Order: sequence, then structure tokens, then C-alpha cells
Amino acid sequence: MSNSIQDDRRCVIIPSYNSGSLLAATVDAALECWNPVIVVLDGSTDGSGETLRSLSGDRHGLHVLIRDKNGGKGEAVLMGLEYALERGYTHAALLDADGQHEASDLRLFMEASDLHPEAMILGLPIFGEDAPPERVKGRRIGNWWANLETLWGGIGDSLFGFRVYPIAHSLKILRGIRGGRRFDFDTQLAVRLYWEGVPPVNIPTRVRYPRSESGGVTHFHYLRDNLLLIRVHLMLVIRSLLLFPRLLRLRRRPALLFP
Repeated sequence: MSNSIQDDRRCVIIPSYNSGSLLAATVDAALECWNPVIVVLDGSTDGSGETLRSLSGDRHGLHVLIRDKNGGKGEAVLMGLEYALERGYTHAALLDADGQHEASDLRLFMEASDLHPEAMILGLPIFGEDAPPERVKGRRIGNWWANLETLWGGIGDSLFGFRVYPIAHSLKILRGIRGGRRFDFDTQLAVRLYWEGVPPVNIPTRVRYPRSESGGVTHFHYLRDNLLLIRVHLMLVIRSLLLFPRLLRLRRRPALLFP
């Protein structure tokens, strides 16, 4: 990976659960841009983990962690963040394992994180024609609630999984809550980081939805996951009322820009 940037402060974490044939391609694309890459296999049973482990010896900078049972994205990321912190990393970029995100934008996201190390770098999705309409419309509702919970503090998209997080702050939050382990992970962590004073920086990036015949997979369950988000947003709104004076102070901060 001659073009890969090696950094002793920032790493990439890819949580994966039954991601199919696209996992290895996603990992290779990430390694082409950045080193190291930490993959957390979250109880996968589709053989993708075995394939990745067989390749790991030939992939410099690839670390593969294994969870015996599926615990959800939040649990997998928590394991990856703890592993990264133990090795001295301060920031971690999260990349979905199913080929949806532009791995080539990793350098741009890391550059923004280097310029604003106090911030969380949030991907702002640019949807193509392959984006499911119900997903696009549904996230508009979720984004409205996340903006309410932060008094429109600058979280451009509450659900998009391509982000760079400050590790210490993120671990403090994840260790202190019982939720944020499944489809609510991205929303909960972004909102709660904002509450803790971590400002957002939004960077537009393309998102793809690979078709099943091309190896695309999805674990999104429309009813179950939307009900989870409704419950989470109700809880966050109630909590935000108690934080209203702090939110007013945070809202007065100047917005961070990149570039």
C-alpha cells in the first residue's frame, strides 16, 4: 500500500457483521488511503470474517478483532475504540463495511480532524439515484429531531456512519450509557458529543447503496429500527430540556469550517 498514509494518532475502524463479499474490498480501499485499519468482526457467520483473516497476513497495517456474539455496531465500535486507545491513538475514522462509503475521502476527513482535533468530523451524505427513497425521507425526520436536541448546533446528518471521532470523549460517553449499541449508535454518539462540548464539522461525501447482486447487504429493519429511533429521540429531547442553558451557550460558539 505505497500510497497509504501511516499515522500514529489517527486510525480507521470498520465494524462488520455479515458484510459479505464487499468487506475485503472495503478494507483494501481503506488501506490504500490510511494505515492502520482496525476491523471488528461482530459475531459474523457468513464467512466474510474467515476470508479477511486469511488475507490479514498480507495486509500491512490491518488489525482484525473478533467478537464471539453479535452485539450491534456500538458494541463493535466500543471494542475498536478501546483497542485503539490502548495503542495511543487519539482519533478514529469510522467506515461502514458494506461498500457504501467513499474510502478515498478518508484523507480529507483526517485532514479536517488534524486541523480541528477538538471536533467530530461528520460525513454529509450526497445521495445518488440508487438511494432508497424511504431511507432518504426517513433520515430527514431524524435529522430534524437531532437538530432540536442540539438547538440546531450543526449536526448535518445524524445517521451517516462515515465520521471521525475523538476517541477519549467517545469512550467516556459509550461507557456511561446503556443504549447506543445498535441502529441508534450514530445518533446517540453525535448528539451526546455535542452536549459534551465537541463541535461538529460537516464534510459532503458520496454514498452508494450496492445492489444485492453486486454483494450489497443491509441489516436495516424498517419497523424495528425506526421504533428504536423514535424511543431514543424522545429520551434525548427530554434530556436536552434539562441541558437547555448549556445548549444556549454552545449555540453561541462560532462554527468550525473546513477547509
